[in-house]
This record gives sequence, C-alpha cells and structure tokens, in this order.
Amino acid sequence: MAYELIISEKPQASKRIADALADTKPKKETTNKVSHYILEHDGKEIVVACAVGHLYGLAEIKDKKKKKGWTYPVFDVEWKPLFEVQKGAAFSKKYLDHIKKLVKGAKSITVATDFDVEGEVIGLNCVRYICKKKDANRMKFSTLTKEDLIDSYEHKLKHLNWGQARAGETRHILDWFWGINLSRALTLSVNKAKGGFKLLTAGRVQGPALNLIVNREKEIRAFVSEPYWELQLLGEKNKKAIEAMHSNGKFTDENEVKKIFKKIKDCKKAVIDKIEKKQVKDSPPVPFDLTTLQTQSARYFGLGPKATLNIAQKLYTGGYISYPRTSSQKLPAKLGYKKILNKLKKNPQYEKLAEDILNLPQLKPNEGDKTDDAHPSIFPTGVIPKRLNDYDKKVYDLIVKRFLSVFASAAIREHMKINIDVDGEIFVAEGSRTIEKNWYNFYAPYVIRKEADLPSMKEKDNIDVKEISKLDKETTPPKRYTEAGLVRAMQKENIGTKATRAQIIETLFTRGYIKGKPLEATELGIKTVGALHKYAPDILDVEMTRHFETEMEDIRKEKKKEKEVIDEAKDVLLKVLRKFKRHEKEIGEVLGEAEAESYKIMNTVGKCPVCKKGDLMIKKSRFGKFVGCSNYPKCTATFGLPKTGVVTVTGQVCEECGYPIVQHRSGRTRPRLTCINPKCVTWTAEYKEKQREKQEIEKTAGGKVSKIKKTKARKTTKKKPKKTAVKKKKGKK
Repeated sequence: MAYELIISEKPQASKRIADALADTKPKKETTNKVSHYILEHDGKEIVVACAVGHLYGLAEIKDKKKKKGWTYPVFDVEWKPLFEVQKGAAFSKKYLDHIKKLVKGAKSITVATDFDVEGEVIGLNCVRYICKKKDANRMKFSTLTKEDLIDSYEHKLKHLNWGQARAGETRHILDWFWGINLSRALTLSVNKAKGGFKLLTAGRVQGPALNLIVNREKEIRAFVSEPYWELQLLGEKNKKAIEAMHSNGKFTDENEVKKIFKKIKDCKKAVIDKIEKKQVKDSPPVPFDLTTLQTQSARYFGLGPKATLNIAQKLYTGGYISYPRTSSQKLPAKLGYKKILNKLKKNPQYEKLAEDILNLPQLKPNEGDKTDDAHPSIFPTGVIPKRLNDYDKKVYDLIVKRFLSVFASAAIREHMKINIDVDGEIFVAEGSRTIEKNWYNFYAPYVIRKEADLPSMKEKDNIDVKEISKLDKETTPPKRYTEAGLVRAMQKENIGTKATRAQIIETLFTRGYIKGKPLEATELGIKTVGALHKYAPDILDVEMTRHFETEMEDIRKEKKKEKEVIDEAKDVLLKVLRKFKRHEKEIGEVLGEAEAESYKIMNTVGKCPVCKKGDLMIKKSRFGKFVGCSNYPKCTATFGLPKTGVVTVTGQVCEECGYPIVQHRSGRTRPRLTCINPKCVTWTAEYKEKQREKQEIEKTAGGKVSKIKKTKARKTTKKKPKKTAVKKKKGKK
C-alpha cells in the first residue's frame, strides 16, 4: 500500500508530528540510527521522516580547464549533498539516504519543515533532489502542539510556498557569492604579500556588521574627555533624606560654578519653592519578537543572542513555546488566549497569575507595530515543560511572564519634582513611586523601575541642608556594543535576518575581528575595515546590504524574480572585486601585518608560571588546541583546552592559584571563565558546590543585583585622606 511521506526538519519534530497525527500509537522503525514513524490517520497510511537541518549546500562548479587553486571571481554554483561540501557534515548522509529509500514507496510528499525561508529551502531541496519532484504539499504551523499539527495537516497547502523558497535560495546564493569571493580576495592578498597561508573572511553581512563595531571603537579612541561640574545638595525633611542637583545641570565654566558654590556652601536652611506632581501610565510591554527576547535574556541572564536562540529552539521543538524566529509583535485572537491561559493554570508556578488574567473583563493584548507574515510573536503553548536545565527554565519563565503581562492593565506611576531655593539658587529633587503595579505583578522579577519616594512636603516648607558639594566630573566615551546591542543595531539597519545575526557575531569572534564582552574590535578588525574603506568601501556599505535585503523580501512577496536579483548582485560584486584587484598588494601588506600582530595578542594567555620566562600561548596540534610555553623546548609546560567552542584570552589570573584564566564560548551556554590549571581548587566538586550555595544565598537575599557604576564623583568639600588598599594575590611562590 502506497503511503504519504511527511518530511520534517529535525528528528524531534518528526516524533511530535507522528504522535499528533496517529490514530493509535505510531510504529517507530530505525535504520543506521535514523528513525521514521509509520502511522494511520483517518484510514490513510503516513510515514514521517526527518532531515537534520540542511541536507544540501552550495558548491562551486569545477571547471577542469581552469588552473587548480583559489581564483576569483567565481559565480558558477550548484546544490550538492552537504556531506560532500562540508567536512563536518558527514552525519547528514545517513538522513539523506534514509529519505531517498522511503521515497520509493510514497504516493505523495508533504513538507513539514519550519515555515520560514530556511525551512522552505530545506524542504525544496529534499523535494527536487531526493524525491525528484517539482512540488509538494506544505504544512504550516507555529507550534508543535497536537492541536496545531492536526489543524496544519488538515488544512495543508497544495504547493510549496514558492515566494519563501525562491527568496531563501537567493539569499544562499548571494551569501555564497559574497563569502567565497571576498574571503578569497582577502586571503590571497595577504598570502601573496606575506607568504604562507592565513585565512581571512568577509561576507555580505559580516563586513557591515564589523564596520559598526569598528566605527564605535574609533569613536571611543578618538574621544577626549572634557571636564564639567555639578552642584549637589544633601538635605533632610522629617528625618527623610533628600538629594537634589542644581537646576543648571552641568556647568562647563568652572569660574561660574565656583562663584555659586562659594555663595551657598555654608547654607544650612533651604525653602521649598515649588512642587509638581503628576501621574503617568506605564503601558505593559508588547509580545516578544526574537530580537527583543535576545535583548531581555542578555539583560537578565547574561546570555548571548546565539545561546538564547538555541534555548528558544529547544523549547519550541519540545512543544513548550511557539516558533522563535519571528519578527512579529502581534498575538492574533485565533491563537485562543483562554485555551493557552487555562493550560498555564495547570502549572502550579503560574496558576495564580493565569487565573488573574482570565478574570480580567476582556483579553486584549498590548501589541507592537512589527509583523511577520509567517508567524505570530513568541508565546507559551501551556504545555508543562519537562527536563529543562537552569537556563532553559529562566528563558521559559521570561517568555511566560511576558505573555501574561501583555494582557494586564497599565501601571500607574507618580512623578514628583521639587524646586528647592538655597539663597536664590534653585536645586531640583525628583522622585517616583508606583501607585498601581498592575502588569508589574505579572512580569516580576523582570521589571526594573526606580522607586524614589520623597518625604511629604508643601511649598514654603523649610528643609535642613546637611551638605552642599561641588562635583568634579568628566564626560565619558560612548559604550561598546554588547552582543544584544549589536543584534538590535543590525535589525535597525536591516542587515542580516533574525535567524542569522547571532551567527554573524560568532563568526566575527572566530575570525579574530572582535574580542571581549562588551564587543571590542581587535587590531585585525580595525585594520581590515581601514583597508577596505580605503580600497573597496562597497564591501562595508550598509546601504548596499540593506538594498539586497529589500530585494529578497520582494522575491518572497513575488514582486521580483530570482534571476533579476542574482544578476544585479553579480554586477555589483564584479565592480567591487575589480577595484579590490587593483589594490591587492597594498591591502595584503596592511592586513598581513595586522594579522600577525593580532594573532600574537589574541593567543598570548599570560606569563608562564612554571619557567617564569616564556609566554603561555594558545597552540594547535592534531589533537586540538592547547596552551603551551613559548620557551619550548626549555620549558615543556602544557595545559589542555576544551575541544569545542571558542577559547579567548582574558588577561585575568585565578585568585586561587595565580594561573591565567581563559574564556570559553559555546553556542549552547553563556561564556564562562576557566582556570587553565587542572590542579586548581576551582575544578573540585567542593569548590563548585560552595559557589552554587553562594549564588543561592545571593538570590534569596535580593534576586538579581543590578550593575551599578563604581566610579564616584570627587567632592571638593570635606576632603578625606585617601586610603590605599593592597590586594594580595594568592599564587605559587
């Protein structure tokens, strides 16, 4: 009996689809560790198989007549099995072969990959290259719950979403054109100038993203601090403290501030000149799109954009939340708010909150402006999660609390402004307090609102002046981007996609163009951007990247043809590469010097604690990366490093043993600091348990502790003798 073959994007999704559609329990069959499910649905036999993400990738069409080796430009590409294109994709072959075997007995094909441009490309390639078909049915769903999957199957589309498919394929082709050609151009320029082989990369989105970071770094380096002064009043009314600042704000003329300070510094009484009170509504937040989720997750948990996306994807495939790769800030009523809230009620953690929302007169979410044709905003399905780790639980809790809060009423805040007269000089004290919490109750503890309640006062009241100070300050440079901040900036500039921005940042780290947290451009990054600005500025042009993003959106909406955009991209890239070729030598010399300097800086972990003479360097062997002494063979000190992820130098030393500390970044978790000394106490179970206990105590004492600037202004009154504290470092003698 011929069956219908459903192809999902990942193994876990195939199981959920099979469980949802089966009239009885589906039968699982496994070959070479790849499984598929056989089931009956309304009398029809269905087989559910899975890909494992992309099974095909783009590769250069080799011309036997051309010379071997790297050349550019190159535009002849074809889709090939991913295991033939990428060294690390050998595992994908068994999934491809498995689908190929199942296709032989299929009478119809249904694609059930994620409903976005990437999912559509995955499905398209499976249909045309494995199934040898021109089209297929298409399931569209935003959650992997039973109800949604059954509805998606019953109302499946008769065709692939060709707008998404062509837009996705165009994106892959354009990114391949830019990535291969620019990376070859940069790498060959350096290798011709300096010899050897040093791989440098660039891309359609990578260049403009790096340019954002480098421009910020230039602003910081060029920044010259300028002095300014402020006058501060510390007073008291009814035994409650008052802090007020002079109404002029910042003084840029020191003589002016000295004159005022001399006049009032010894005043002990002041008069309330004016009181202003007003109540304002603080509207509830809008539903999560991916970028906002990544921003909030970074703010509260310190998770990078990629780690947050990985967790959200895990929650989605588990059936706990809706599809996370969305730009939408809308919650359509057809989702069934009451259905979701009633499911959340069954979770003891959210029972009371969900009940309170259900008791509201009407369920109307506060929505944002952003929309997404494919998916609504991120929301919980109500399915109670199982087997989540700590960070999974945190991100899930954030999503649930956000969903609940968007239905609640606006909070009411009271702002109070008081003008204080000190011998004719006006100081201003401001306070705020929450009168009605409303949505704050549902989004706790993710609400940060400063509560500064001023004492009860009326006009013409006197207050006691405790101290008036002249504060000497300096202007500060702009802040570096955080990872979440750069994702927001890329979204604002419309470069990259919601799904790829986090990976772009990871690539910039891997290639040595940026380092640290917040993001700092390395010398290699700065000089790469400098050379390209001078000789090939189009590579960094945000406007050009934004233009092609718009073009691909037009393809998705079927307003433009795929070939038209690809041909335009070729013409633009050819102009860029011709200009680059004319200055290949100059670019290579600049980047070669920068790469060598950057390599040494980025791989020097610290002084060798064994021989005290050499530097500990991150090195490579056939077994992976390790840390070794530059004084080898006189010093044979070596230390192991994690086999996966990215390891970067921190410049820090361990407080327990004095050995260097490195940072280990993995897409699955937040970056963590690690001592390289395997005998250090920080590696013991006892030490880790004490650290966990300490964290629990901090949580119990006050929850999340906000980061407060430790820099204090200098006071010119009541000068106190400076105290010098000497910190003793523990280490080997």
